[in-house]
Amino acid sequence: MAAEAAESLPRRVGFVGAGRMAEAVAQGLIRAGKVEAQHVLASAPTDRNLCHFRALGCQTTHSNLEVLQGCSLVFFATKPHVLPAVLAEVAPVVTAEHILVSVAAGVSLSTLEELLPPTARVLRVSPNLPCVVQEGALVMARGRHAGSSEVELLRTLLEACGQCEEVPEAHVDVHTGLSGSGVAFVCAFSEALAEGAIKMGMPSGLAHRITAQTLLVRPCCLAPEECVDRMGDSQDASAGGAAPGPAADGRVHAGWHHHLWAARAGAGWAACSRHERRGGCHLPGQGDQPEIGHMGAGLGHSPECRPSLPLSLAPSEDSVGQ
Repeated sequence: MAAEAAESLPRRVGFVGAGRMAEAVAQGLIRAGKVEAQHVLASAPTDRNLCHFRALGCQTTHSNLEVLQGCSLVFFATKPHVLPAVLAEVAPVVTAEHILVSVAAGVSLSTLEELLPPTARVLRVSPNLPCVVQEGALVMARGRHAGSSEVELLRTLLEACGQCEEVPEAHVDVHTGLSGSGVAFVCAFSEALAEGAIKMGMPSGLAHRITAQTLLVRPCCLAPEECVDRMGDSQDASAGGAAPGPAADGRVHAGWHHHLWAARAGAGWAACSRHERRGGCHLPGQGDQPEIGHMGAGLGHSPECRPSLPLSLAPSEDSVGQ
């Protein structure tokens, strides 16, 4: 099926909205040879972002209708509050030949389908910034009229930008906190690691290079199941007052391990909740947001293993996913 999808790749790909995420996806497709730059058409109200597409060799326009009329696969990458008006504008020219992909955060599939013709083939995609360098983590969810062929086609294209998984729509919002906003927290953690080395006398450039290499953890280095097992061992050791692992003995206090877990879990929940309030689907089984210090309870870990994090150290909800 993947081979069939590769053979049926669209000749022209359109982008309605030309912001950072649209540019990241377009750049990944072009660099991987999935589509030729001159066969990409992007629209936006002004030239502020379109100039980046032109620098890639893409075609540009100020007309959203022109994109729909010239491309069978169209990514909608506008701001969430702008998307309903854009869909209402282009709905009259949507045909059975179109595959429509929304990158807008928080706009549910049901909302998209309500604003488009009854049988429109619609999918949602949640990318993240590393798509720019083809190292992204993307998830997608299909609408009622999108079948396996549309999913495989989109997966074949988006694998040019990184890892791409099909998920239930509820997990699209979770992905925002995990991998969308998560990139910013990894960068903050990276800065903290480098700063510690600098304070101990290491030159700044060397500290940052080693930190960057240290954070290049690949799936082949540690299988997910092993990761969970090792984290469990670490938690057991920490609960008994020991540092998490012999190599860290005397260097990393178990309490900081707990605080880091609680802070990141709280930040992820805040990002996901903020995304959901933008208009995304409600995640099944969720009630009110638990306190930051007890995020472990919401993630399947005992609250005792997750000490409360001082609220002054926890990222504010409004600062997440900006």
